[in-house]
Amino acid sequence: MEQFKISNLYNLEETIAADLMKQAEYPWEILPKISAFIVELGESLPKDKFTEVKEHVWIAGSAKVAPTACVNGPAIIDEDAEVRHCAFIRGNAIVGKGAVVGNSTELKNVILFNKVQVPHYNYVGDSILGFKAHMGAGSITSNVKSDKTLVVVKNGEEKVETGLKKFGAMLGDNVEVGCNSVLNPGTVIGRNSNIYPTSMVRGCIPEGSIYKKQGEIAQKR
Repeated sequence: MEQFKISNLYNLEETIAADLMKQAEYPWEILPKISAFIVELGESLPKDKFTEVKEHVWIAGSAKVAPTACVNGPAIIDEDAEVRHCAFIRGNAIVGKGAVVGNSTELKNVILFNKVQVPHYNYVGDSILGFKAHMGAGSITSNVKSDKTLVVVKNGEEKVETGLKKFGAMLGDNVEVGCNSVLNPGTVIGRNSNIYPTSMVRGCIPEGSIYKKQGEIAQKR
């Protein structure tokens, strides 16, 4: 599981949540702490750059938030981010610098690093997306198992009990997810990997991979 540690998935210089990420070894350990961290961080944000538009919702002055978007707290929308028409931020969300949250995209209990793009009809829940990660149109994270049991992260024969009922996906820096793909609960994708469109992804995908389908993963050259 070494390559799926926070230190090997993410550049912590590319998120306002670096102090939170440093508190854990694996990224899913952060999920229960996002809400409280946002409230604490929000209170300390510079008032010349951020406005608390309603309780526990801080939006940078340089961010663009469509009038039709719904942003529930706690949430932080960082500088130069764009939240587009009819986006639904349910709460416990950090949207990084220059990130894009698109039309009809829904976020819940997430950290989006800087420059992340979830621009078209995406659902991202209980997940962390690294620097410049991109989810194609219609791709989603599935964050609860159908049998409602606790999520286990699996990498071959290795298994890690998370103790979490809700756990979507951990995407490393520069991950590209193709259109209409489903990332099943407990999915972890290493840096610089590509997921083919319409994929059903489960488990851990090594960094620098091309995921074609279950059992068919090629290393980038």
